[in-house]
Amino acid sequence: MIEKMKFVTINGPVDDIDRFANNYLSKYEIHLENALVELSTSDRLIPFKLNNPYEKTLAKYNKFGINNDTQIDNTHFDMSIETATDLINKIDDKVNAYLSNIANIKASQDILREKLHAILPYRNIDFDIQEILSYEFVKFRFGRIPKEYLSRLEYYVYNDLDAVFIEGGREGNYIYGVYFAATADVHLIDSVFASLHFERMFMQDDYTGTPETTCQSLEKQIKEKQDEIDKINNEKDEFIKSHEQELILAKNKLQIFSDNYDIRRLAALTTSTEHNPFYILCGWMSESEADKLSKEADNDDKLFVLVENPEDSESKPPTKLKTIALLKPFQMFVKMYGLPSYTEMDPTLFIALTYTFIFGIMFGDVGQGLMLAILGFVLYKVKHINLAGIISVAGIFSTLFGFMFGSVFGFEDIIKPVWIKPISNMTKLPLVGKLNTIFIVTIAFGMGLIIIAIILNIINNIRAKKPINAIIDKNGIAGLVFYSSIVLIVFLMMSENKLPARVILIIMFVVPLIVMAIGHPIVNVLKKKPFFESGAGMFFVNTFFEFFEMLLSYFSNTISFVRIGAFAVSHAAMMEVVLMLAGYESGNTNWVVVVLGNLFVCGMEGLIVGIQVLRLEYYELFSRFYTGGGKEFIPYKKEQEL
Repeated sequence: MIEKMKFVTINGPVDDIDRFANNYLSKYEIHLENALVELSTSDRLIPFKLNNPYEKTLAKYNKFGINNDTQIDNTHFDMSIETATDLINKIDDKVNAYLSNIANIKASQDILREKLHAILPYRNIDFDIQEILSYEFVKFRFGRIPKEYLSRLEYYVYNDLDAVFIEGGREGNYIYGVYFAATADVHLIDSVFASLHFERMFMQDDYTGTPETTCQSLEKQIKEKQDEIDKINNEKDEFIKSHEQELILAKNKLQIFSDNYDIRRLAALTTSTEHNPFYILCGWMSESEADKLSKEADNDDKLFVLVENPEDSESKPPTKLKTIALLKPFQMFVKMYGLPSYTEMDPTLFIALTYTFIFGIMFGDVGQGLMLAILGFVLYKVKHINLAGIISVAGIFSTLFGFMFGSVFGFEDIIKPVWIKPISNMTKLPLVGKLNTIFIVTIAFGMGLIIIAIILNIINNIRAKKPINAIIDKNGIAGLVFYSSIVLIVFLMMSENKLPARVILIIMFVVPLIVMAIGHPIVNVLKKKPFFESGAGMFFVNTFFEFFEMLLSYFSNTISFVRIGAFAVSHAAMMEVVLMLAGYESGNTNWVVVVLGNLFVCGMEGLIVGIQVLRLEYYELFSRFYTGGGKEFIPYKKEQEL
């Protein structure tokens, strides 16, 4: 069922809004609306200037990297908001000191890495760098040259130039090295090397030893710096860990105050009392909750609560479903289609009964039904999966219909059927001949469900104060009379009973069609509009196609229920195939094949049947009486969590 709602308007001094949020939002479920939107006709309301004072402190906490799922014991400890703020600020100062120290070490580590990167390509050159840097009559040039120019370089160096090139290492498309030349010839040699795309690199003068020893020294220093960083990080983490319980308590307290402060986003501020402004909050509460809040506000001199009926508000009430625990899993199917609007009936009970009943007929087997019931129940209890709960209840109905059909894990000779065997029971009908009994029953069952769906649509239109639609719609009273007349005639013909007199037939068929055809034009006349808004010709064309579509939908929706019987028959046929493959008829049963076959049929057919039943619910039934245009009731606290 859908809980009755009340529209509440809450007023109080602006400096008291935090007290209201802290004291009342924790006790009552309120679906808050934007007060400025709800009270848009008033020109004396302004929004709050928002500057949440708790956001910066919460941002500091988030830097600590604490797992908020950590279990804490706060039953005997209540932290004030001031204590919570001071604690996080002090921890943040200490953590910042750790981070500052780490940053300084990383800066010096980066310098070492740059020096290592510069010398690393020359690691294989076995010269003392300081000795090279001190040469007076020989000049040196460190750098790199593209690989494709190496052969030309070697040619010039060995044949034409008084220079020596020593390769240091290779990286990518480049060869790193150093060349030496006499001071007198260095300018000429530099120009030749430049023409060969030699890219010069300058070496710092603080390197000592060979490139290899320099690299080893730099790598050692870099590792030492990293060890320092790791040590400080560990100290920082241990420090935070030692205060973890207090920090989580402080964060929870700050989060409550921050969320409550954000209530201002939905509030309006009055301007009529400049020196003592008031806040206004608007929202929806269940009838019982609204009454409790109103009574408590009577004893609160800083709080005024106005409670109104939904009819007195221009806002659309949210939908809050209330149902017994057994039916709660089926709310998943309702929400998949769309929540009911406030004036609609809650279809949870309807879909719970029809879905499980139809599933049972289509998948009637005692053994497999019990498997589904037990497995679904365990999953629902352990994992709280709604679909598992639905499967469990559907499995119970499968078990019941298994007894009706006399089927246990596909064996149809263990127990006698209470009703019929779907695959073999036939019924003779006038004008049709022999037809499988289960097909006849499921079509009749579908007709009954369609009639119920039309009745539910009539009720929904009356609840929504749409009496015209309740009368003239194809799923209204006129449609109900017309379709019920078709059902009655079919039953009379199939049971070989006499048909009603012609006058009664005219009343049963013609009158509803006339009502559906001229209903809207008559409404137009009552509203002082033309009888035919688009002309008489267009009216008759539209009416013809609407009637054709209506008859087609009645026929197709009714025939769709044949699939219920078809799956009941196919289940028995599939299990016959499994037993045949297992050699059951020959008396030499392979029980491995029986078990695997049952698992396969249970899984595959169970999935297909579940989807097909849901299709019947949505397309053949829900489409006739249910719109699903409601908005969910979300209390402010839950909305903050989401």
